[in-house]
Amino acid sequence: MIDRYLTPEMKVLWSEANRYRAWLKVELSALEAQAQLGEVPADAYRTLAPLTGADPLDEAFAVRVAEIENVTRHDIVAFTTALTERYGDPARFVHHGLTSTDVVDTAQNLLLDEALDIILADVAALREVCRVQAVTYKHTPTIGRTHGIHAEPMTFGLKFLNWMTALDRDRERLKAAQQRVRVVMLSGSVGTYAHVSPKIEEAVAAAWQWQPAPVTNQTLARDRHAEVLSAIAILGTTLEKISVEIRHLQRSEVREAMEPFGKGQKGSSSMPHKKNPILTENVTGMARLLRGYLVTALENVALWHERDISHSSAERVILPDATGLASYATRRLTGVLRDLVVFPERMLKNLNDLGGLVFSQRVLHLLIDEKGLGREAAYSIVQRNALQSWESGEGLRDLLKADPENPLNDADLDEAFKLEWYLREVDAIYGRFEL
Repeated sequence: MIDRYLTPEMKVLWSEANRYRAWLKVELSALEAQAQLGEVPADAYRTLAPLTGADPLDEAFAVRVAEIENVTRHDIVAFTTALTERYGDPARFVHHGLTSTDVVDTAQNLLLDEALDIILADVAALREVCRVQAVTYKHTPTIGRTHGIHAEPMTFGLKFLNWMTALDRDRERLKAAQQRVRVVMLSGSVGTYAHVSPKIEEAVAAAWQWQPAPVTNQTLARDRHAEVLSAIAILGTTLEKISVEIRHLQRSEVREAMEPFGKGQKGSSSMPHKKNPILTENVTGMARLLRGYLVTALENVALWHERDISHSSAERVILPDATGLASYATRRLTGVLRDLVVFPERMLKNLNDLGGLVFSQRVLHLLIDEKGLGREAAYSIVQRNALQSWESGEGLRDLLKADPENPLNDADLDEAFKLEWYLREVDAIYGRFEL
């Protein structure tokens, strides 16, 4: 991922040096278990572990691995060779009985687990902003829109409440996917444990409080990774849904809310008056990328026989990029919603802009419930006057009052056009949540 869209934590997490530190954690954990079970000399781990702690793997080590890999054309061989160069003879029992994918896949799970922790914290922060704004704007009237057209009154806070609950579901999916990759695979070539006891895998999994993979071939099944990318892609759709709404509300003819516009910020190189929703447009674009990464993850599930590496090159791109973008986009949207500029007066103006048309359903029900009209007859009266209101700009209440076929009197019409009636259950909706 380009630096422009990387959070500091993700940049460190997916660095080459940190990838090798994860590989070393797997190797050392396996070596410790092997030493405890007598599969390697008892002091193999005790000798090597202090050396790695005193001289941890760094960027220089990553450079050296790259130099060796240019010759070996094999990343794990280059890694173990560089370990021997760095730590000497104590490293000779590293990778004993393991195959490359044991280390690569298990270490990759370590990195994914940490990446998901970061994303989950970011989603929790966005969720908290939505909660605060839901409370702040709980009773702020605004017009609800369906098909982009004014529908009926609602409150601005309900938008945030809906987003908050969507993020709760995103967190559930991300946590479930995280559990799916919290598995250790140390089963050797083609997954038969021929050169490494299953007890090693079990011991490492127990030490990490993870699970041993119950059965593998020479790779972890990639449906696990596809599930992670699916949860991330769905999170992206939530971020996009929120962003698209903000973009609409910022349109000049709507202008009910807008992104924060900083001191010194410029909206256009040519039009000084412009304030554009660039942050939420940016998030919308990122959501498209997240969906694209999922397609690749799904393609990675089907591999030849017990193993091929067609997934490997793709995962070197999609896993850092998807997790990094998800973190970045979530943080960007958190800032937008936290500092959102809101115009309640404009919301009320827009709500009343159509001359009361948005109260048509209440009129319809009063004709049916209070005056005893059949539904078709009642609908005909309301629709006829509503369409005339659309065309002429006259208020719906005035047209109904003048309609000789309308049996509603002034008191009835006052009742039909009450804004408060439409919002009377908002407290009940909020009562379903601990806010």
